[in-house]
Amino acid sequence: MSETELQPIAGTIRILMSHTDESGGPSAGLDFASLVEQYYRSLYQFAFSLSQSESDACDLTQQTFYIWATKGHQLRDASKVKTWLFTTLHREFLELRRKHTRFPHYELSQVDCELPQISPARVNQLDSGHVLQALAQVDLVYQAPVALFYLEECSYKEIAAVLAVPMGTVKSRIARGIAQLQKMLKERTAADLSTQPKPK
Repeated sequence: MSETELQPIAGTIRILMSHTDESGGPSAGLDFASLVEQYYRSLYQFAFSLSQSESDACDLTQQTFYIWATKGHQLRDASKVKTWLFTTLHREFLELRRKHTRFPHYELSQVDCELPQISPARVNQLDSGHVLQALAQVDLVYQAPVALFYLEECSYKEIAAVLAVPMGTVKSRIARGIAQLQKMLKERTAADLSTQPKPK
């Protein structure tokens, strides 16, 4: 990561470095600057995929590291840092949006017959640039799981932990979200083709 990219949170690092070092918890040995270096880009990308705003994404990412600096020492299992950070960012996003609608949770057995069949090969064929644009139009409830699955390559288990929902709900939302993406991308491709000049 370049020095310019680290500047927005450089002040936070300087102010809170001693706090994390002196916390004494199981996570105290994690170097804050190294943590920022390792996760800043992926957290920012996740935040941007949710908010579709550079300033909001920057704020969400910085707030996530601020919360880590003040509360990260409470994490008992250092191997769960990534999940903790993504969970925190997602919670901050939901608070930012002040969503009052509660999304229903489904067990996979309840919705299995309704899910479109999405092959991993088809997911890999999707163009990331078009996906990011289309992702902003996907129903909000599907955006986070699809972004974590497609952009961050998180496992179903990790996504379930980040979003605090059952694994069946994760699989359901990913399948439905990718189905929406496919439909949007197909419609966009058809629209692009219809506007191209016909060869004479």
